[in-house]
Amino acid sequence: MADYKKPIPDPDPYTTGPFWDGAKQGKLFLPRCTDCNRAHFYPRIICPFCHSTAIEWFEASGEGWIHTFAVQHRAFGGWADEVPFVTAYIDLKEGDRMFTVLRGVDGNKPEEIKVGAPVKVEFEAATEDVHIPFWRVVG
Repeated sequence: MADYKKPIPDPDPYTTGPFWDGAKQGKLFLPRCTDCNRAHFYPRIICPFCHSTAIEWFEASGEGWIHTFAVQHRAFGGWADEVPFVTAYIDLKEGDRMFTVLRGVDGNKPEEIKVGAPVKVEFEAATEDVHIPFWRVVG
């Protein structure tokens, strides 16, 4: 893990703790409002839909679809060695959307990447405590 050169998030135990705890176990946890029953991402303590503070965490399916994508041809730091790579917004099966780096696609062949293609979450260990979610095209 000492070779991980990309930016590493600094988890906040009050707002994102369950997300990072789940990621360490290879599971995607999302916050959901118990008043309007809507999942949301990024994690926050107030529901972005109804403004309730009644938030619970649940284990999500880790499944979704490509909403849109872009090929990155320039990068710095730990990402520079991976260009071209693909970033994407993923429509989560549970609702809402997550931004990611897409795995299992070739940035040199964007014509092969399809909006609506199914994806599944996977995790990469950045440190012993921080595992980063990425999404991979399946099927």
